Amino acid sequence: MTGALTERGTGEPAAVDLRLAPVAAAGWLGAWLGTGGRFWLLLVGAAGLLLLITPAIVRRSWWAAATAAMLAGTLIIGWAHLEALQRSSVGRLAGSGAVVRAEVRLTGDPRIRPAQGIRPAFLTVRADVVWISGRGQTWRERAPVLVTASADQLPAWRRFIAGNRVRTGLRLQPPDPGSDIAAIARVRAAPVVTGRPGPADRAVERVRSGLRGAVARGSPEARALVPSLVLGDTSAITDAITEDFLSTGLTHLTAVSGANLALMLAFLVVLSRWIGVRGWWLRLVGLAGVIMFVALCRAEPSVLRAAAMGLVSLAALGMSGRSTGMRGLFVAMIMLLVGDPWLGRSPGFALSVLASGGIVWWARRWAAALQTWLPRVIAESIAVPLSAHLATLPVATAMSGQVSMVGIVTNALAGPFVGPATILGFSAAGLSQISPFLAGLVGRLACWSAQPVLWIAHIGAALPGAIWIWPAGVVSLGLLSTICLTLASAMPQVLRRPWLAGGLSLLMIIGIIRAPVQPGWPPKDWLLIVCDVGQGDGMAVNTGPGQAIVIDSGPEPKPMRTCLDQLDVRTVPLLIFTHFHADHVGGLSGVLAGRRVNRIWVSPYASPPGGAEDVSRAAARLQIPIAVPTVGTEAQVGPAALRVVGPIDRRPNPLVIEDGRSSMENNLSIATMITIDGERLLLTGDVEPEEQRRIVASGMDLDADVLKVPHHGSSRQDAEFIAATHARVAIASAGVHNDYGHPAAKTVRLLRSDGMTTLCTCWTGSVAVIREGAGIGVVTQHRVRQ
Repeated sequence: MTGALTERGTGEPAAVDLRLAPVAAAGWLGAWLGTGGRFWLLLVGAAGLLLLITPAIVRRSWWAAATAAMLAGTLIIGWAHLEALQRSSVGRLAGSGAVVRAEVRLTGDPRIRPAQGIRPAFLTVRADVVWISGRGQTWRERAPVLVTASADQLPAWRRFIAGNRVRTGLRLQPPDPGSDIAAIARVRAAPVVTGRPGPADRAVERVRSGLRGAVARGSPEARALVPSLVLGDTSAITDAITEDFLSTGLTHLTAVSGANLALMLAFLVVLSRWIGVRGWWLRLVGLAGVIMFVALCRAEPSVLRAAAMGLVSLAALGMSGRSTGMRGLFVAMIMLLVGDPWLGRSPGFALSVLASGGIVWWARRWAAALQTWLPRVIAESIAVPLSAHLATLPVATAMSGQVSMVGIVTNALAGPFVGPATILGFSAAGLSQISPFLAGLVGRLACWSAQPVLWIAHIGAALPGAIWIWPAGVVSLGLLSTICLTLASAMPQVLRRPWLAGGLSLLMIIGIIRAPVQPGWPPKDWLLIVCDVGQGDGMAVNTGPGQAIVIDSGPEPKPMRTCLDQLDVRTVPLLIFTHFHADHVGGLSGVLAGRRVNRIWVSPYASPPGGAEDVSRAAARLQIPIAVPTVGTEAQVGPAALRVVGPIDRRPNPLVIEDGRSSMENNLSIATMITIDGERLLLTGDVEPEEQRRIVASGMDLDADVLKVPHHGSSRQDAEFIAATHARVAIASAGVHNDYGHPAAKTVRLLRSDGMTTLCTCWTGSVAVIREGAGIGVVTQHRVRQ
């Protein structure tokens, strides 16, 4: 019945009490300012406090006084927490980069970060220091740290669970400003277990292991997704799933979030109503679901945040009015921020608040509109994720720099499957402690329920217009927020009319079946495009209408495919892989998608083997000839003349660069000089200073107009090589906020000191070199810079 989803059964929204909104907002602001680690932020908070105190005194406004008190309270609490971390012995030792012995208690599960390029796989896990010894002293204190382990330490650390106490050697480093840890602790010695997890941690681990066993007979992707939906256990989630979920706006499903919990509660409550549960018993069902969720996901801050927001979201499911739901949201925000001021800086907290707010504010009315032509269960299953997605879209875009154009559709389609998969997953986890056989049957059903979500994500991400690049500036995000609010206000009228909803869906489908069109991009008469592929390389050289030489493919298929689709490249006369690191060959399928590749050049060193094998298999399948060009090899591709200038020494020569990693693959990168329309482009792969010096010593003509900065602009550059290019423009390709600090400030200074206009894809998105009069110009995807 529609009345169950409207205020007081009238079908019209009642007046909403928002008096707590400024109090909650002030608490959020105070927490953000107090934990910022900058003195000027405290001054901003003090100024805001004065602005609030004045009306509180002059007008005797209790609400202004409460808002001022909340701002002052969270500001002081946040500052006190930060000072305690920085003044702790762990914080002081981290400030000097000390090497210490310590005993730590793990507070979370280890998470494996996959290898990327030449960076090996590594592990991170949060822990509390029990005692620490360094610089001739020993301290006993509790301080949170982030432990990282790599190389031969990985096998030992990955078997630990939350609650383990471990003694080991660590090198401490200071965290980023505003971080909620005292130090980053890099493992330097083999761990020694000094304590087992407690009974509660062991019980939780048994249930989590039981769930993994229960879904073991599902498809590989489904058995990875179900534990993620149920417990936030992302240990088996592949990079392909992560990428496709991000592109389709479903990434909240692979993490512990209030929106995810709300979807589970939505299904649980609807199912309970269907079997006749009403009134307070319905509230108890929802509360039981939240308690079970917290117990199995462990009572970490992110879990408690999700639980609080999930409880608030119950207001959107017919259990109370919108006014009650918003008051509950504001109260939950205040309590969470007072208890943990670091949440004020957490993107997850922002997403949870907005998702819950969207569900409370919109979901009831949208479900009521859909119920005019859809069954109630389906209507609510669509309305909940749809409202959460629209509410969180501006913040998600600010974090990623892209808009998921398919997100509204994918969330609406996936919503009906998420609840059953989550409930069945919880049931399988519980049954695993009683009957593994029954748990396996229910686990199989959970996998079947999760499989459509995976199909939706993969199909949606494969669409050319699935994501649009959207600048994360104030004006552009304000415009996006306005669009979202306009859509939200019109949604009840759209959803109430099947023909209008169908027409809007058709327009969206038309918009996503082709690559997004950005005014002014690509620019006319482009010569070279350095694609924004994240932390990697991917370039295209224009050889005629619909054709381009492609150099490398970035780490993932989607960005490279989007870049080439926007350029309308249908034929690739020559594909060059400078070397086989994942950040250069990982996006191969994006180059091949819908395009014909005539031939491939590859590095003489087939390492890493996985990357080399991927290229060889794809070439054999499509019957594309592969060659290994030698220094001096020349080729003419349309208007482009190519000459290979490196590697000079084709023999693998084991050298070591940062963190003990080998530079052999980098130094055996193919370096190419391409001349087109009289302009010379020097494309250098990841050559290190050793190979750079060999190229200079060989006497090769390195005079160029454009230099693709070697190795993403790392700090390892040979000044003589850079100077020998005499380039006017230098372009680095690197990911936003990448782990390596690329491009290095030292390298940027070197390039600019040689008079080069220096750009990076991490600053401006894709970069185009264009013909401009008698010379060249530069156009960036997000702004123009001559």
